[in-house]
Amino acid sequence: MQKKWKMEQKDGYIKIQNKDGKELGLSSKSNVNIVTVDGYAFKDFIGNGELLPYEDWRLSYEERAKDLAARLSIEDIAGLMLYSGHQVIPAKGSLADVFGGTYDGKSFEESGANSWDLTDQQKEFIVKDKVRHVLVMGLQDTETAVRWNNQLQALAENSGYRIPVNNSTDPRHGVGASAEYMAVTGEPISKWANGIGLTAAFDPKAVKEFGEIGAKEYRALGITTALSPQIDLSTEPRWMRFADTFGEHTQMTIEMTKAYCDGFQTTRGTEDGWGKDSVNTMVKHFPGGGSCEGGRDAHYAYGKYAVYPGGNFEEHLKPFTKGAFALEDGTKKVSAIMPYYTISYDVDKKYGENVGNSYSKYLIQDLLREELGYDGVVCTDWCITHDIGQTEEEFAGKCWGVESLSEGERHLKAIEAGVDQFGGNNAVAPVLEAYQMGCKKYGESAMRQRLERSAYRLLLNIFRTGLFENPYLDLEHSLQTVGCKEFVEKGYMSQLKSITMLKNKEKVLPVQEGIKVYIPNRHIRPYLDFMSVLTKEQEIEPEGKRSAADYFIVVATPEEAEIAICFIESPISCGYDPNDRKNGGNGYVPITLQYRPYKAEKARVNSIAGGDPLEDFVNRSYQGKWNTAANEEDLDCVIETKKKMGKKPVIVSISLKNPMVMAEVEPYADALLVDYGVQPQAVLDVITGRFTPVGLLPIQIPVDMETVECQKEDVAFDMKCYVDSQGHCYDFGYGMNFDGVISDERTKKYPKDRERKITD
Repeated sequence: MQKKWKMEQKDGYIKIQNKDGKELGLSSKSNVNIVTVDGYAFKDFIGNGELLPYEDWRLSYEERAKDLAARLSIEDIAGLMLYSGHQVIPAKGSLADVFGGTYDGKSFEESGANSWDLTDQQKEFIVKDKVRHVLVMGLQDTETAVRWNNQLQALAENSGYRIPVNNSTDPRHGVGASAEYMAVTGEPISKWANGIGLTAAFDPKAVKEFGEIGAKEYRALGITTALSPQIDLSTEPRWMRFADTFGEHTQMTIEMTKAYCDGFQTTRGTEDGWGKDSVNTMVKHFPGGGSCEGGRDAHYAYGKYAVYPGGNFEEHLKPFTKGAFALEDGTKKVSAIMPYYTISYDVDKKYGENVGNSYSKYLIQDLLREELGYDGVVCTDWCITHDIGQTEEEFAGKCWGVESLSEGERHLKAIEAGVDQFGGNNAVAPVLEAYQMGCKKYGESAMRQRLERSAYRLLLNIFRTGLFENPYLDLEHSLQTVGCKEFVEKGYMSQLKSITMLKNKEKVLPVQEGIKVYIPNRHIRPYLDFMSVLTKEQEIEPEGKRSAADYFIVVATPEEAEIAICFIESPISCGYDPNDRKNGGNGYVPITLQYRPYKAEKARVNSIAGGDPLEDFVNRSYQGKWNTAANEEDLDCVIETKKKMGKKPVIVSISLKNPMVMAEVEPYADALLVDYGVQPQAVLDVITGRFTPVGLLPIQIPVDMETVECQKEDVAFDMKCYVDSQGHCYDFGYGMNFDGVISDERTKKYPKDRERKITD
């Protein structure tokens, strides 16, 4: 038989091209041989000189995954069921202290290691614990990403069953402070509007293009699973993860979900849409985490409950059932689902359990698997099997509802519920412990079958993305792809299209370039950040002030200026105060969407949900308590600037992470712009007229905090909206261009549910 393949030496790996067949990649130091069958080259993973079904790239992904799953030992399956903690590459500086990482027992700085070298911990969990799913957080640059990936894949290729590594990431295309991991992301990836910002353009086609481009950049970085999109209906305006969602409009969220997932998952020209260009999407968070009581988030014990006072649980399932499970392109369904940390309170009527979603047999097995027919991977959110902290606000394990169980018992309960994988777990021991417990409870044969089902699902996603054939990266291709001019320009355009103009009194915008502009600094008081660490007091020079020098003459005082621009952000607050607890209270305070001190007079007298091992009460009400935004002085900044500017225009640009009470700010602004996380240049391009604003509000702007307290966490569009001094109502779909209020096909296509609308 004539040989139908040829070999080529690349930088760090060997490429084998089959004529009219799959491209293979092997480490230069691989101990995997090649077998030739019918003239084609195949990897001999097992090393027996024969072509096994899972080694045969001509067979279907399903056949191959089933064959390999049946061959794996329980130890190998347990390793597949792990998903590593956050990896910072290289592990250096303060981040190494938080996330760990040594090189031959030394810090990166002491070791003399290359930025792409594997840490001791990575070597251990790949070989010893057989981990094959790795969460990438920080990347120094594209070259580091490529060389690290190739080293990691080479290690995996020479250990165990030679299963390649499925690298993943949380969203990394966002901008600045709005992006979860921008602080540690060094590669020049293109920057796009975030979730709610993408929605502000009201254009699902643009979201699909983002998915297609994002997939190209991810694959060039060695990333084959996106831990996104976040498709929770954000019906609770105080939720801290609001900005990462597509909003509270059900149909809009459905269409954005389809567009995003089709863009990322589809390889063009393949029969089923899967292939070497595909990126698995892991949508989150089932069954929807956007209805946390009082807006408190389930990363913390004080926010563990999602509630449904409007009886709207079914509505929150629609982005999954009509979106994620009904894609338009060939892949048909998303490849993975992540349940949220929350206890979906009082939803389980079958077993009567109030436990975290990944522990709920009703939600995962009965509802998701059986009723909704989803048979893809279910991966827990990170660290749900770890022990809780010593206080409600501590950022620690999130085993809500099963705090009294051991770590092994928690793993077994999640497996019994239908979970396939454990986010943030590098160690195989608890999964093996759970397996032994299950063998005693159900018998060894039943437990083997159960874990094999999970192995099949997990392997299927690795086969579909072509990793078994070639997991290696070509450095030159990656350098040309990540952050290329075309992708950067399209990402920047998405930022521009997300900016929403709410007010333009006497058409003060656009303003002439080259004039004198005053931009005040900001001051923020200490507050509990994402990791529940009390921040230091901050004096901030806005990024927009530095960027403005390319557009204007930036002056030091209002007296010198022709206009002023105030760059501020929406109110910052936390719904739990440790000092209140220490002083005899229950610790619960209102999350405020206004700057000035707020007293929650209309809050519930009794919370819907409650109960925690760290608390001797169940009522989490904050009725009658006060809170003040940590950035209250953003409002003072605007008021003082307007006072000093007199009749000269004051432009206010707000980075909006949540809906906010605009009544405090709007009267002092001649022009008012909101963005949802963009580069400051994008705002300045709108202010100067280089770009005409097209963004529409993807949210409601509440008239006051009373309407926020009275709305129901699970119901969309149930707030009374603010009407400004120009008579414009800041409701969903409102926005302005330089000619006035925008009215086009977008606003007609996505009307609100009129039955739920609260009018003035």
